[in-house]
Amino acid sequence: MRQRIRSSANLSTARPTGQCRSTIRRLRIATGVAYWLRRLGGAVTGVVAQLGYVARFLMAVLWHTPDAFRRLHLTLREIYFSGVLSLVIILMSGLFVGMVLSLQGYETLKRYGADEQLGILVALALVRELGPVLAGLLFASRAGSAITAEIGLMKTTEQLAAMEMMAVDPLARVVAPRFWGGVISMPLLAALFSAFGIFGGYLVGVRLIGIDAGAFWGQMKAGVDVWPDVTNGIIKSLVFGAAVSLIAVFEGYEARPTAEGVATATTRTVVISSLTILALDFVMTVFMFRGANVG
Repeated sequence: MRQRIRSSANLSTARPTGQCRSTIRRLRIATGVAYWLRRLGGAVTGVVAQLGYVARFLMAVLWHTPDAFRRLHLTLREIYFSGVLSLVIILMSGLFVGMVLSLQGYETLKRYGADEQLGILVALALVRELGPVLAGLLFASRAGSAITAEIGLMKTTEQLAAMEMMAVDPLARVVAPRFWGGVISMPLLAALFSAFGIFGGYLVGVRLIGIDAGAFWGQMKAGVDVWPDVTNGIIKSLVFGAAVSLIAVFEGYEARPTAEGVATATTRTVVISSLTILALDFVMTVFMFRGANVG
């Protein structure tokens, strides 16, 4: 009897053979792969579901667009809030960007004896690319974050719930005017950014460096076309304005009704809007340059 007990104890404490160890290792690897595949699938499914919810939210905002323009004073107030109050940072940023661009461009063009082409360099860089992109980033940082914080605070203080109890749709009263205020303001801000950037390039190139003013403006007039240069910039600014405004109102409307939730939603608005602007800029630039080459 004692020998049987000892033999069973030895079997229980015996080490697994090489074949058993390899089987256990394969099972562990398979379990780990399955775990990470489940996590990846869950993340992808969550992103797709979130995009679908954002699309439904956009459709609801567009459905209430007539209500936003019927209450025109609300939309005008949001245009003032998103556009006019952002003028200072937009204009000053555009001025300094144009001045820096003129300095850097002159040093590069001077090596090839093409310093008189400075005007067209500054204008094309601002109108095509820097104007819409930088204005969109500044708009997201200033107006987008403010819109998210405002709507999030209204949700935290139960103002949106009070509107629903009084049979007032918050999407028509709060969200749609802010969305269209941002969409309308963004192209105007981008145009002013580019205009002040060109003026800053003129101050540095003509007044400071000494390039001929006629050559500066003449080359710019000859090289910049309404289509596709200016039109592409306007299209970009419209898309950026719609994207930033949608992200801002969505994050504010879906923010958790706490101080931490509003702060998180505001941060998410700036981060997601910035990444969205850069990604959309790449996609639209690819299609616009391809269309220009085909034409």
